[in-house]
Amino acid sequence: MPLLSAEIDERVEEGYHPVRLDSDRGTIEARFTPAPEGKGLKGDLAVIWVGGIGGGFDTPARGLYPRLAADLTQAGIASLRIRFRNPHDLEEAVYDVLCGLTFLGQQGIHHTALVGHSFGGAVVIQAAASNRGAVCTVVTLASQGFGADPVKDLACPILLIHGEADEILTPMCSIHVHRMAREPKKLVLMPGAGHCLDETAEAVCREVRDWLTEKLLAL
Repeated sequence: MPLLSAEIDERVEEGYHPVRLDSDRGTIEARFTPAPEGKGLKGDLAVIWVGGIGGGFDTPARGLYPRLAADLTQAGIASLRIRFRNPHDLEEAVYDVLCGLTFLGQQGIHHTALVGHSFGGAVVIQAAASNRGAVCTVVTLASQGFGADPVKDLACPILLIHGEADEILTPMCSIHVHRMAREPKKLVLMPGAGHCLDETAEAVCREVRDWLTEKLLAL
């Protein structure tokens, strides 16, 4: 795992704490939404959310990431949204996610789901394949096919969601990745949805929320 020091801002901005992850390759900006303690909650579950080439915090599906980051806290699941240092470099982006896993481990969180959109789909697949111990499930949203071959080595369940009207990365990208993946796996094609999945945002939210709660709370 990467060497890392973290600085958590105690300020709460729209439900999250700004975080600086200082690694030996540079500083990674993140947003951490901790889960409440007590009430019988496990306290060691989290989701890492990453975007695509745009490298933003909140995409896709009309702000899916901050929305679910807030919702999942009620189930005792924390969230870490990461902005890539270089959203055009697959190897460096994977490293950013591994830094996120290191940070969560420092917070006592050792069971994590990875969610990635577009370019980020290949990123989370590679990160999960290289760190089997901490990653419990993977979700890809309109994933690219390039760089996704390590899906064959995943030891955890994977959910793939793709819009049937995606003109940037066709549904065949996720269909191909799904074919390579081991069971358990699930492929959901959204009719009429484009690359950002805005047209079916509510359905995407339900699919992702149900998958993550089922896989993480079963641990």
